[in-house]
Amino acid sequence: MKGKQKRAFDADAFLRSAGPGRTMVTYRPTEVVFSQGDASDTVLYIQKGTVKLSVLSHTGKEAVLALLGPGDFFGERALAGHPVRLESATAMVATTLLIIPKRQMIRLLHSQHTLSDRFITHMLARNLRIEEDLVDQLFNSSEKRLARMLLRLARYGKPDPTHRVLPRISQETLAEMIGTTRSRVNFFMNKFKNLGFIEYNGGLKVNHSLLTVIVHE
Repeated sequence: MKGKQKRAFDADAFLRSAGPGRTMVTYRPTEVVFSQGDASDTVLYIQKGTVKLSVLSHTGKEAVLALLGPGDFFGERALAGHPVRLESATAMVATTLLIIPKRQMIRLLHSQHTLSDRFITHMLARNLRIEEDLVDQLFNSSEKRLARMLLRLARYGKPDPTHRVLPRISQETLAEMIGTTRSRVNFFMNKFKNLGFIEYNGGLKVNHSLLTVIVHE
């Protein structure tokens, strides 16, 4: 008799649910996931919600590094041997995370190609985004940078058919992310609203027409 065939590893199922060694945790809006200086011993995957990554200077000034959404990993510096977190992570809305111990993640990345391919794709996309942000800062106006950031936060270009409504994000946070002042962000947000590029209706809805700001400044 033939022995039982080993079931193929399902990366989607693994990332959707808790299991041996890994846990699923839901955070309330503004709740801290981890703080700068905490032990770096897990990798986290966003199942639902939005997470803000930020760093705090010695003088207490916060700089926003990224806003991440469903399908994103973070905390991956743990895999490179960093003993402590170099940034803080905060839930922007009700957020559900899968928390994977570092050793388990390393073992699976070596043994399960479907998961390692997915993780590598995520890291390449993150690196491309960092390069695009640098080009944005060097060559584009603050209006175009804001439009591009809003479209990214609304996850345009993603295959999922989610509504393009953003979690509550302060204008100060947007200003920090694109390297300008709150007053400039306020001016452009009012302009985008008047032109019908964005709407306020129980949240901030980003319309596809905002792309015209990037194509034609």
